[in-house]
Amino acid sequence: MEHVVRFPGGSPPPVGPVLAHLVECHFPVQVRMIDGELTGPGERVPDRWQEVRLGTPGGMVTIIRRDDGVAVVTWGNADEAMQSAWNAVAWAFAATGGGQILGLAGPVSPEGFRVSASLPPEMRR
Repeated sequence: MEHVVRFPGGSPPPVGPVLAHLVECHFPVQVRMIDGELTGPGERVPDRWQEVRLGTPGGMVTIIRRDDGVAVVTWGNADEAMQSAWNAVAWAFAATGGGQILGLAGPVSPEGFRVSASLPPEMRR
């Protein structure tokens, strides 16, 4: 499954501020892979990346850079916790970068997505 997040000008925000935003919302994430290479604790994501894999409490979420934004990807058989983590990462990218998440009914603002999507309990506080 994938969420597509588009940004003004097409460029996504740097990954660091997106991760910081998630942590501020009490949702811990760790970078596990950058462009197919395993990462160490606290390793910084370079400005030019193509694929980043994040470890979340619900499981692994993959972010793929596209010409017009990012795709946030998870397995089609993801359980509720995994889908919540997937939604949280998509929301954080949109919120941090001023983007919109493309839904079946068209683009959705970060706030519209936040109130309609299933998010982790930590983020509903």
